[in-house]
Formats: sequence, C-alpha cells, structure tokens
Amino acid sequence: MSPRTTSFAPRSVADVCEWDFEADVVVVGYGSAGASAAIGAAEAGARVLLFEGASGSGGTSAMAGGDIYLGGGGGTSVQRKNGFEDTTEDFFRYMMMAGGPDADEERVRLYADGALDHFAWLQSVGVPYSDTYLPGKPVMPGTGDCLILSGSEEAWPFSERAKPCPRGHLPKAIGEAGGRVLVDALASHVRALGVEEHFDARATALVVDGARIVGVVVRADGEEKCARAHGGVILCTGGFVLNEEMLREYAPQISRLTDDSLSAGYDDGSGIQLGQSVGGAAIHMDEMFVTLPFYPPQSHVKGILVNERGQRFINEDAYPGRIASYCLRQVGDRFFLLVDNEIFEQPSELSRIEIAAVGETWDEIERALGFVEGTLTSTVEIHNRHAARGEDPLFHKHEKWLKPLDRAPLAALSCHLRETFYPYFTLGGLRARPTGEVQRSDGSVIEGLYAAGRTACGLPRWGEGYSSGMSLGDCTFFGRQAGRAAGERARTA
Repeated sequence: MSPRTTSFAPRSVADVCEWDFEADVVVVGYGSAGASAAIGAAEAGARVLLFEGASGSGGTSAMAGGDIYLGGGGGTSVQRKNGFEDTTEDFFRYMMMAGGPDADEERVRLYADGALDHFAWLQSVGVPYSDTYLPGKPVMPGTGDCLILSGSEEAWPFSERAKPCPRGHLPKAIGEAGGRVLVDALASHVRALGVEEHFDARATALVVDGARIVGVVVRADGEEKCARAHGGVILCTGGFVLNEEMLREYAPQISRLTDDSLSAGYDDGSGIQLGQSVGGAAIHMDEMFVTLPFYPPQSHVKGILVNERGQRFINEDAYPGRIASYCLRQVGDRFFLLVDNEIFEQPSELSRIEIAAVGETWDEIERALGFVEGTLTSTVEIHNRHAARGEDPLFHKHEKWLKPLDRAPLAALSCHLRETFYPYFTLGGLRARPTGEVQRSDGSVIEGLYAAGRTACGLPRWGEGYSSGMSLGDCTFFGRQAGRAAGERARTA
C-alpha cells in the first residue's frame, strides 16, 4: 500500500501558461470504466484524450473474472437460450436490495431498463461471449462458459423478493483471463475510434475557471503538462484500496484483515482526491467488498459457519462476499466452518483455510477448540435436527444446501480474520449522477467534472449486497454514460 503523496490542489486557468493538449473530452484512467467513457464520448462525436498512469491499459478491471451482471427484459440471449426468463422488475428488485439502504434508484432503474442493450453493445465492440450456462456456484471458473449464478440470487432474503436467475455473463476465456479479454476488446475499439492515448501519465491537478473544470494537469516524461477539456474531464482511476491514509480515515475495519487487496497497483484514491479538491462529495467511503472463498469445493456450502462463541450468524448459501461482511460484524476474529466426512474436501491452497480440529463427536471438537461447554454442540444439534427435515428456521438456508452434519469423522476448518484469504476492495467514491456528473454535498453539479467506475460510488455501494459482475457492469454502463454526457456538453459548449 502507498500513502497519500500529494494534496491534488486545483490549478487556476490563469496559471496555465499554455495548453500542451486540447480535446473535447479528457479521460483519466484506462480500465473498463475509462475505456467505456472514451468510447461513449467518441460515439457522441467528441475528440478524446485518454491518460493512464500505468504503461498500458487494463487497470484493476483486467484482474477480474470479467463477468458483467445483466438481465431483465425477459432475459439476455444467453439466459433465454438456457431456459431462464428474467423480468426487468425481478432484476430491478434484486439490484435495489443489493444496493443496500442507500441504493441509487435512478441509477438502478436505468441499468435494469438498459441491460439488454448494454449486452448487445458489449458484443458489438468485440467482447466475445459463448451461449452456455455453468450450473452450481462457480467462482471465476475460466471454462469458457458464459452464464453463472454470481450472487445471492437463490439465497434468503433476496429470493423472497426477486425470482432467482443467473445473471453473471463471462467473456469467452479459458483460465482467469476474462477481465483481460474484456478490457482488450474495449481498448481495441477505443483505438479504432481514433482516441489519443497517453501512458505513464499521472493526473496531479484539475484546472479550474471559476467553478468550472476546464482541464487537467498530468505528470508525464518527467514534466508537468496541461490538457484542455472543452466538454469535461472524466475521472476513472479506480478506488482507494492502496491508500493507507484514506483507509485509516474512512475504512479502519480493514485493519482486521491481511493485506489481500484486489488491485492492479493504481487504486490509490487519486481520482477521488482530485474530485474532493474542487468540492466533490465522497459517499459510502466505509463500504468495502470483502469475500471469504470457503468454496470450492462446492460441498462446503452444506457446512455451517460459526463465530468464536460457537454461534451461527448467516445462511451459508449466500454469496461469499455477504458472508465475509457478516464476519466483520462479529465480535472476535475466529471463525470455523463445520463439516462432516460426507462433504469434506481439501480446501484450495489459495483460501488459506486450515483444519483446526478433527473428532468423532462434536463434543470432542468443542473441547479441542476451547468453546464454552454446550455452546458449539447446541448449535450443531439445532441445525442437524431441522436440517433432517429440510428446514432452517433461524437463517433460511435453501433446502438443497441442508444436511445434518453427522457422518464422522467431523472437522472444524479455520476461517480466521488475519489468517485466511479475505480479498477486498473499496466501494465508496465520489457522489455522481448517473450521467457521471460529480456532485457537491448539497447535490449541486460541478460543471465539467465527471466520474465513473470505482472513482464514483455507483451501483455497488453496500458490501452485504455485492454480487460478482456489478462492478464491471457499473464501470462499462455508466462509464459510457459519462462519456456521452461529456461529449454532448462539448458539442453544445
């Protein structure tokens, strides 16, 4: 992780001696959000400049599995081919639940209504998709299949309000290369549209003319250079998961985890700080995506997770990101996944999940782990008694994931904070309209400034509701919206 390195203080246009670059729209950051913003602006007829601090395109998007959360309208072509019907209202309700108490209804509605067209657009710019469905609970499968269940669609409480449907759409890729395939396709289209690209160019300040943003200062080739933007500057530099000072200020709960941040190395909060330097409000900065990959093996979903008091606290068939969020809400850092011989398989090496205790009875496991007598055994007894009837009255786990844990030998697997693999990234960012226009704390718009991707607080803004594919869906859909809006502003300026 890196500390804050600069104040990102804005520069007055009066202090700009000359413009080294000039364009209608300037995009800062070249992940999936920046690429989509550049395409959106170019589609609107704008001349576009794109600056990236790294030596090539991709950003953190290229590290991802590449799935994009899509549905509604009766279903995408892949959903329908595999027998799934997905109504727009089911899709909308799920997305609103996933967005949490402060879900942006306007943004969710636009996304739900436009998801099918967005899938067609992704295909039109060259993102390859197969038409196959991979059942079960795959995590970054890398099989070349497209459609997966990538969230808590079948889990309580989501399944009670929105008809479950698989909505994760993965690019056609073998191995964990889906994100790279996605960004490479977008970047190829960026170049085809004639967008001017500059790498190893880091934005250090916004240029202001009164209350308007008219350009950006970048550091490139050891020199400071100024770029004029007639329509607007779009910030797409990612989140702040690598900025230790910002994490301490906004998300101190991260100190309970090991340093397993998910970033390609440039999520330093610079875009958020640039926005804040001119009055942009940052919201939900305490929200994180954190996940506990306790499966594969998929059979472990039939186990039960307990805290250090020996108590269950969530339905284990929920998305592992939701489960990890609930772990962080518990008192204490020790967690155990309880399994029996029928469902046990060796956890993946990546997960860093170890066998903490083995025994012929749960009394033995309870003593071995040092629990208060009767705590763990009563938890298992209650679970087993109801699971034998296909019920889970306390946490509403789906019947297909229920079984009594009674086939010896029995085991407790450690899923402890600070030891097990809990990868994470930030969800908070600049407050922005669906058009990408950055807002002040009073809701007013900063003229000429836009943000997209994790630099803005978009669709995914609540760790407990996150589903895989929501970030890339937000990046590509609303990146394109921001590009269009800035391009239109340039045309009418």
